[in-house]
Order: sequence, then structure tokens, then C-alpha cells
Amino acid sequence: MSGYESLSVPPEGDFFRSKWVDAPSGIEFQDPAVLPEGFRAGGVACGLKGGGATDLGAVVCDAEEITSAILLTANAAAAAPIRVCREKLQQDRIRAVIVNSGNANASTGEQGIRDALAMREALATELGLGPETVAVAETGVIGVPMDMDAVLSGVGGLASSVVADGGIGFSEAIMTTDKWPKRVSLTVDGVTLSAQAKGAGMIEPGFATMLCFIQTDAVVGDAGTMLRRAVDASFERITVDGQMSTNDTVLFQASGSSGKELPAGLLDAVLLQLALEVVSDGEGASRVGRVEVSGAADEEEAELVARKIANSPLVKTALLGRDPNWGRIAQAAGQALAGQDIGELGPDVIEAGDIAEGGREAELALRLERGDGGAHVFFSDLTHEYIVINAEYTT
Repeated sequence: MSGYESLSVPPEGDFFRSKWVDAPSGIEFQDPAVLPEGFRAGGVACGLKGGGATDLGAVVCDAEEITSAILLTANAAAAAPIRVCREKLQQDRIRAVIVNSGNANASTGEQGIRDALAMREALATELGLGPETVAVAETGVIGVPMDMDAVLSGVGGLASSVVADGGIGFSEAIMTTDKWPKRVSLTVDGVTLSAQAKGAGMIEPGFATMLCFIQTDAVVGDAGTMLRRAVDASFERITVDGQMSTNDTVLFQASGSSGKELPAGLLDAVLLQLALEVVSDGEGASRVGRVEVSGAADEEEAELVARKIANSPLVKTALLGRDPNWGRIAQAAGQALAGQDIGELGPDVIEAGDIAEGGREAELALRLERGDGGAHVFFSDLTHEYIVINAEYTT
């Protein structure tokens, strides 16, 4: 097997560095610290991570007529902050979010709910906002009670640290096993959009642990529909290890202060690139693959097959070793449709050569002869470093 080098920094190039992202023209990149007009952000260290690392962050919108939307994990064992946001949040008028890293506050019972509510109540009080307009998100180890003394002692400093150029501090506050921060701020046709994301492991559509926060000064009508469409084509298309998080959260806030509509395709391009950054940073990953399935009975079947291929350890190690072993793809597809007869799959319907020839991004494809359904999934290779990180996660 050929040697490999996991990524410790993002691949070279500007933010839109993937060949699979179609970025709008006319983009002016801003300092990632700077948020759109009407937004402030920041991050502080409260001690959840230890070692003085930034671990408590917030984004605040000063516009009272904000438009917002939030998408939350479908995991049946959803963490306390997810339950709070589902049940006790005015989801279309979210003025602020408080986020901690180092503790997921998942599988922590009723005390976890009380702790999540206390976090948002504390920030709401400091900012003079109604608690129902403040979202809460958390990420880190599952099953460990929150150190609320540390969190609450940090909220006062956090509230005073949120500033218009606080995007970097906030993006650092949400990281866990990430090797690099995932963030951007850009302007197109007089509209500014900024975003911060985290994620490297426990990544599987639904959504593929990841958090993402997006801010814009654009005028947005149906924020929920716009966000759902963009997430369906990005975070719902990725996998690192096939594990659905208990804490996945995507929050979209629009202040409307620019008076202009969001340029077509901008949100979709930003979220797809951020999703691919998550896969690229996939806990030891060295390469990203894209599997395309066509000719399935329907889109649902195509997605089932694509996910089975993308999550196959054999396919993922072939991607690592640059081994164009199409038999592994055939096996995974057959497993996805076990009990049915799809005939023999061979090199006439499987394209795997790019695994050997491609660079950090490689494409593979499978064509079935069952209908018009199609789907694709982005995935990472599987390296020894992934095993080390997760074998020692809490020890």
C-alpha cells in the first residue's frame, strides 16, 4: 500500500477549493473575524476543555426583526440542547446562540435539560433578550454532567466579548477534534455572509458531531426552505464514519440590514464547501471521495446504495491506498440491496480508476440498470489515525 499523509491544515487554495463546488462570481473575501452588519460574536475559555482553550462562544444579532431557521439532528438519543431548541425556542426569530465545546450534554437526563436552559437564561439575561430567542448548542463527550459553575462563570465575560470582528474567537470556541477552524466571511453584490462550522468525527447524513452557524445581512423570506435546500445538498451528502451525532445543529440568521436579497447559489456553495471541509478533516483523513450512483429504481434506492459504498471500510481503505478495486464497490452495492437480484456488477458499470489517479479528491461511480434514480455522497478515507483518535477519546 502507498504511504499517506493525513491533513493537519486545509488544502491549499482559497475557500472554494473543491472541484465539486460551483461558487458564484464576484465574490470578495473578508477577514473571517468580521461578521455581517448587525451581528457580533466572541469566544472565551471557561475550563470545559482544559489547558486554557477557548470553549464557550456566542453569536448575537442586534436586529430585532431578524429572520432565522434551525435544523437539528434526527438522532433518537438527542442531546439536551437539541431538545431545548426543539421545544422551547422561537425558531424563526433567533437573536443569539450560546455554544460550548468539550461536553455534549448528551445522555445527562433531566439535569442536562436544566443545565442547557440555565446556559441560555444566563446569556439572555446578560444581553437583555428573551430566553426563547436564544438557541443553545453543545459538542464534546457524551454522558458527562456539565460543569455549570465553569459555564456560568464564563457567561459574563462571554457577553462582554461579543464584537463585530469576533468571528475567529467564536469559531475556535466550537472546535473539538477539528485540526483547523472552518470559517468564511465574504461579500457578493452588496450582501455579506459569514459562517463557522465544526466537525471531524461522528459524521453521517442526518446531518452529518457537526455544528454550523451562518449569518447574513441579506433580506431573506422563507429562511427555513432556503436552509433545508442548502443542507440537503451539503451536510446531508457527507459521511466520515457513518455515525449520526446526538448534537448536530445548523443555524441560519439573516438581519436584513443590507436591504438586498441573498445572491442565488451563495448559501448552497458556502455550505457545500464547509461540508467538504468537515470530510477533509475527518479525524485522520487524507483524501475525499465522491460516489455517484445512477440508474437506480428511484432516488431513495440510489442514496441507499451510495451510502453503503461510502461507509464501507473496504472502499474507504481502497481510497486511502489508491487501489481501484471495483470489486469492493460491487460488494457494497449488493449488500445495500440484499435479497434482490441486480445481476453481476463489473467494470462496465463501475468507474473506480480515479481512486488511483486522482489527487486529494477522487470520484467513483456505479450505474445500475433499474430505473432513473440517482444520488451521490461525499466520504473520507479510513486511516490509522482515526482509530487512534477514537480509541483514546476519553482516556
